[in-house]
Amino acid sequence: QVQLVESGGGLVQAGDSLRLSCAASGRTASKYAMGWFRQVPGKEREFLSAISRNGKNTYYADFVKGRFTISRDNSKDEVYLEMNSLNPEDTANYYCAAKRIVFENTVLARTTDYDYWGQGTQVTVSS
Repeated sequence: QVQLVESGGGLVQAGDSLRLSCAASGRTASKYAMGWFRQVPGKEREFLSAISRNGKNTYYADFVKGRFTISRDNSKDEVYLEMNSLNPEDTANYYCAAKRIVFENTVLARTTDYDYWGQGTQVTVSS
């Protein structure tokens, strides 16, 4: 079992950048495929980006391609989401997720693929 803690959210202005971090407990992050999602109250949680266990494969939702970058540092048990050119529509609670998986190169893009979730970090973008 792994526990996930997100950080790095906050209030920013349109056009600004933020870097979210997700710390995984247990020094076993390398065994997990990871992903980032976000949710606005009253709406479903939506996929943003995923990264394979070994960090070699990444996958993005079309609407964040070119703006968001996912990465991981397994030596630190951390996953990151670099977000650029933020706009008010990016305002949401951002969650990281993990799935223990055998295959090193697999990326997962559905909420139902993941077994573990963090508590979320709020990102608010003002216009």
